[in-house]
Amino acid sequence: MDDHTHAPDVPPPRSGTPAGWDATAGRWEHGTLRRATVHGVRLYNSGAFHESHDCFEDEWYNYGSGTTESAFLHGMVQVAAGAYKHFDFRDDSGMRSLFETALQYLHGVPRDFYGVDVLDVRETLTAALDDPSVLRDWHVRLDGETLTAREADFAYVAELDP
Repeated sequence: MDDHTHAPDVPPPRSGTPAGWDATAGRWEHGTLRRATVHGVRLYNSGAFHESHDCFEDEWYNYGSGTTESAFLHGMVQVAAGAYKHFDFRDDSGMRSLFETALQYLHGVPRDFYGVDVLDVRETLTAALDDPSVLRDWHVRLDGETLTAREADFAYVAELDP
């Protein structure tokens, strides 16, 4: 664990024991990653794709190239950016390009990483390459649930460095 990514106030997963959760120590290996992920997923699920992107991108800078954490965060940056292209700009060519890159980054990331159902993310992105309409009712699951944004999620992203 890196001290700069330690956050003892981040609560445990709501269910399961995802990669990143140290049940013996009762804490996340990288608490700041979990915090950014919770906010990013909630914002994504509420259609705030740009803000979701910012949550994942800001945390991504904490990790060196070649780490699973970096690959996961970079992949989720691409997921949010691809959804932004699809929903806000009706640019499915741009969405496909971003999703293809996301799939490359997410390849090899554990299927339940910091609570995100990465397997479902990969399967949905793959399906969206052929049929973008699958995104219409899709949400990223966290700890087995579909969570949506709260005021605290928008406050979190507003506090990030510009």
